[in-house]
Amino acid sequence: MTDGPGRPLLTGGAIALLVGMLVIAWTQRARFEVPVAGAPAPEYAAARLNGDTLRLADLHGKVVVLNVWATWCAPCVREMPALQRLYDRLGPEGLEVVAVSVDGTFELASGTVQAFVDDFGLTFAVLHDPTGRIERLFGVNGYPMTIVIDAEGRIRQKVLGERAWDEPEYAGPIEKLLRS
Repeated sequence: MTDGPGRPLLTGGAIALLVGMLVIAWTQRARFEVPVAGAPAPEYAAARLNGDTLRLADLHGKVVVLNVWATWCAPCVREMPALQRLYDRLGPEGLEVVAVSVDGTFELASGTVQAFVDDFGLTFAVLHDPTGRIERLFGVNGYPMTIVIDAEGRIRQKVLGERAWDEPEYAGPIEKLLRS
């Protein structure tokens, strides 16, 4: 195959396009970085089950346990009573527990999430994020995932998997954050 007269132009155009894409990716890289412990929590908002919006920024100055879950996730279901007990005990000290359901819109419309909340007697904030925006912002790679955010809005822990949040091993560090 021989090089035609337009071949250098085509090659130059492809290189220019690639360089342009790399420049855009580099300048926008912060949008795609997964926050880690010590990093500021990303700006996030989602709808409560009643339709009102809750923003993490509204909770600045409080310690937040942000739990990402789904009604179909067995470990998530087992973990919920411990989160409620943690909230019952430490809520009066300023702890906010926010559970973000990633169930699809059908489940919300059919009342599955609300029925779950009612059945478990959950009194902390429950949000619904059927788009999975929380997963992208916080780098959620499994369920349940719990993110502990300090009063200054910094991520202190990201924990994948079910935990007994009301047990001293997990509640202790949260109590320390509340008292600092």
